[in-house]
Amino acid sequence: MGEVIRVLVVDDDPLVRVGLTMVLGADADIEVAGEAADGAAAIEAVRRLRPDVVLMDIRMPGMDGLAATEALRGDGTAIIVLTTFDTDEHILRALRLGANGFLLKDMPPLEILNAVRRVAAGESALSPAVLDRLIDRVVRGDTGSADSPQARARSALDSLTEREREVAVAVGAGKSNMDIGTELFMSTATVQAYVSRILAKLECTNRVQIAILVHEARLD
Repeated sequence: MGEVIRVLVVDDDPLVRVGLTMVLGADADIEVAGEAADGAAAIEAVRRLRPDVVLMDIRMPGMDGLAATEALRGDGTAIIVLTTFDTDEHILRALRLGANGFLLKDMPPLEILNAVRRVAAGESALSPAVLDRLIDRVVRGDTGSADSPQARARSALDSLTEREREVAVAVGAGKSNMDIGTELFMSTATVQAYVSRILAKLECTNRVQIAILVHEARLD
């Protein structure tokens, strides 16, 4: 990226915070801006330190990570939920509240570093296991009525042009801007412009929410 990515580590377990700080600090392009042990402290730290990315645990004393993610929605800071709790409810709630990514703590350190870089660049980061769970939940969902998630998602996506839908489907597949540009014969800057328009039209906070709509509409 050329600039140092400042990360806030949020977890109630001091050993986890130490481990993540060591992993992140080993990369020359990433700096740990601070730590927090609960959601309320995370909100205060984000507003004081203005990090680029927050690694947010879910279950913490007092305010949990999901409540903190909701409170920080629209703040401009990218949030990656990093947790051992991967239930469908946790995944969907985190992503719908505005999280830019959802990773499991057993991921290799290199994948965590790559996820931080991706969300700092305005993209999304979902571990393969989480993406599979998300798709499986959509496939198992009710699609038989006009009020079903599939019907609502398709209605929302109908507002997009054909080209915007192609970009949205590629976003739903977890592809980077560079990959989308190569596939659709666009420059990266053009892809970014399309993603911005799609976010505005669909009233989505980030790329992950576009992906949810695409999967719910079964366009992927």
